[in-house]
Amino acid sequence: MSTTIQDVADQSFDFVVIGGGAAGLCLASRLAEESTFSVLVLEAGQANLDDPAILLPAQYGTHFGQSAYDWQHETVGQEFSNGRTYSWNRGKGLGGSSGVNFLCWMKPPKEEIDDWERLGNPGWNWERYQQKLRGLENFHEKSTAGRDLNFSDETIGVGGPIHLHYPNTITRPETLGFQTWLNLGVPRAPAPVNGNPKGALITPKTIDPATYTRSYATTAFYLPNAHRANFHVMIGAHVNRILTRSGDAGGDVVATSVEFSHNGSVYTVNIGKEVILSAGALKSPQILELSGIGRKDVLGALGIPVKVELPGVGENVQEHLYSGITYELADDADDLTLDILRDPVGRAKHLELLAKGEGAFTAGICEFAFMTLQSISDRAEEIKKSAREKLAKNWSTYSAGLRDQYEIQLERLENAAGCEVILVPGFFTIPNPPVPGKKYFTILFALNHNFSRGTIHATSADPNVDSEFNPHNFEEDVDLQTFIELLKYARKMSQTAPLKEVLAKEINPGPEVKTDSDMGDYLKQYCATTFHTIASLSMMPLEKGGVVDSSLKVYGTSNIRVADLSIVPLHVATHTLTTAYSIGAQAADIIKEEYNKA
Repeated sequence: MSTTIQDVADQSFDFVVIGGGAAGLCLASRLAEESTFSVLVLEAGQANLDDPAILLPAQYGTHFGQSAYDWQHETVGQEFSNGRTYSWNRGKGLGGSSGVNFLCWMKPPKEEIDDWERLGNPGWNWERYQQKLRGLENFHEKSTAGRDLNFSDETIGVGGPIHLHYPNTITRPETLGFQTWLNLGVPRAPAPVNGNPKGALITPKTIDPATYTRSYATTAFYLPNAHRANFHVMIGAHVNRILTRSGDAGGDVVATSVEFSHNGSVYTVNIGKEVILSAGALKSPQILELSGIGRKDVLGALGIPVKVELPGVGENVQEHLYSGITYELADDADDLTLDILRDPVGRAKHLELLAKGEGAFTAGICEFAFMTLQSISDRAEEIKKSAREKLAKNWSTYSAGLRDQYEIQLERLENAAGCEVILVPGFFTIPNPPVPGKKYFTILFALNHNFSRGTIHATSADPNVDSEFNPHNFEEDVDLQTFIELLKYARKMSQTAPLKEVLAKEINPGPEVKTDSDMGDYLKQYCATTFHTIASLSMMPLEKGGVVDSSLKVYGTSNIRVADLSIVPLHVATHTLTTAYSIGAQAADIIKEEYNKA
């Protein structure tokens, strides 16, 4: 890293981007393509360049809990989960969560992106979303393992900076699981990366097949642009707050500089044109609040003067949840699984195989199915009826923005594929641990259209103290009831041919978890987030609780924008990496168009 504190402290840059994750690096590198712009990225973590812990694929979840790679956030105790806390792991370091995620390249249904536009955001629709992503994609030829790949090569981009490749290895239990979906009536998804992922699909991974390493924000956007004289990235720069002044003649507040800590000292950097918050849905609200932008009651409790009263900051938080069911493979099932990587000898052997493009490191979590509630459960009508009745009873208590969202979500209950099932060739559940030397298969399931809404608010004026993260998991009972039906469906899969032929005993949750009540208790105690938090700075009209407008400007400010998952107003049924990149790319185009016109 060539940028030093001497290059940054008290200097001025046209654009200061707070956060060097997926959206931030994508945005910053695109702005730096304009040679007249000077761009600075402030990243709190370290560079982690050429780090095998990041570059090696198939290390699912191994970064979590390691302070070098993970912020290790925790929620407060959840009232509707028997008081337990949830881990909200997030990537720490250049590249953000794109450096520690599960490498899935997945896109939501077309209509769920168009819903953002329905909520009052002109230009935020599927057509633009897909356009931005195709410019980033570099899809390579199908691997020999990628059979029945659902879509033609023409529906995914080539030549972009993000390498995409099917895993070289798809294990036999995964293949049997995919066939089981088909036997249960799940169709192949018509267009997984082109607007219709409803059904069973195999997803590409963010892997460079030339080296079989992770392709992420650092390799796609930082390294190819590090030579640019107008592109600067400062690592170890933990942003404290944005400093502002009152606008002329009582106009919008103007950001003048950014205060940050580096190696124990506090510095400022001056803003020439704009500051863009890309610190993620968990951190961006805190930075706004410590800058005096947010709810009056929150700021007042912290003794922070209100610069812009904006009640939507830290509200409307939405998250995905997942759990799973794990089986020991039958003794005669001679199959490769990721379990071998827990054994030091096995790991060393498969590192050698990786050099040939073979072995466990070339396996991937790539088989998914997206289904409607009615397609997995005979309780669908009962669950939907209960949800409609509860919402109707409380309708007058909801804000205008939340009513708009719930109207869309009620439509989705009827026809959207918000129920997700994932095949994992290995052990991936709790609480019962794996036995050394055994092989396992896990059926994960995820809840993607949660009705519950959470909050994220600072509890201290000290920027080193985490905000209070409160997702309000299962506050809306429709979420728990749908989750229970997903667990039942996963069990049904395990009892259906041909998958059942290779599965032995159930390890988690275990056969003693039988009734709906048992299953609900298990899910409350052991389910987890999928690390897809959105909406803490929602893009919606101001009068409906929005924080940013459709140009991503923070209401009441002249030159503060937000470009990360916090702006997404309503969740989508997919994993969120593509959405973060798309937001970064669209934000760059919005900014460049505005300044090039001027």
